[in-house]
Amino acid sequence: MADSYTHGHHASVLRAHEWRTAENSAAYLLPYLQPGTTVLDVGAGPGTITVDIAGRVAPAGVVGVDASADVLDRARAYAASEGVTNVEFVVDDAYALGRPDGAFDVVHAHQVLQHLDRPVDALREFRRVAADDGVVAARDVDYEGVIWYPLLPALAEWHDVYLRVHRRVAGDPAAGRKLKSWAREAGFGEIDCSASLWLFESDEDRQWWGGAWAERAVESSFAQHAIDLGETDRDGLERIAAGWRAWADASDGWLLMPHGEIVARG
Repeated sequence: MADSYTHGHHASVLRAHEWRTAENSAAYLLPYLQPGTTVLDVGAGPGTITVDIAGRVAPAGVVGVDASADVLDRARAYAASEGVTNVEFVVDDAYALGRPDGAFDVVHAHQVLQHLDRPVDALREFRRVAADDGVVAARDVDYEGVIWYPLLPALAEWHDVYLRVHRRVAGDPAAGRKLKSWAREAGFGEIDCSASLWLFESDEDRQWWGGAWAERAVESSFAQHAIDLGETDRDGLERIAAGWRAWADASDGWLLMPHGEIVARG
């Protein structure tokens, strides 16, 4: 995948990715996962969702692909630690997957299409490698729809900077609301749509999410992109990081992230 990834693979980013499971990030997909279901997981990252899926469809094989070889090393180590052997991880390109036509019962992509400049082309490629009676499933956040409380100015600054950086690096941060449209343009005949939320409001969740973003704001690829693109400066990033820490410490803190979901076929 030639498109740049806004967040990169800093430790603060990977901690967030490794929190993800099939239940908290792909619940809409679970009815389609049965023993014997073959699955391609595009954008597998550190592999927690992929390995979870593999456990549900065994003895069938699962293939997780990503553009980053380094993060797939982490995924392989995680699979080994969980004793899951029916999964393999390979570097591949979402626009040109190295798999034959109709190879998988399910092609799944979590938080992938938002980072691609050509999401419709990617969906067409997912459709190619899905079996005639298979499905393509995708879930993406809609960053424009994120809501939070308290209404801290530093988080408003983060939101504005993040949306502009994401769009300038690659993709569309409001992808969640556009999945249906993209799938229709890709030629799918039947598209089932749903939506779900991530909510961070408990003391534990606020400290984890707010702490991760406080670090990400100053240390990750997002921070470097923001400076290189002239969207903010180091002082701005430090204000954003301080805002995340203040939000994490606020006992009435609340942050909700809406996601669009599709299961497409035909």
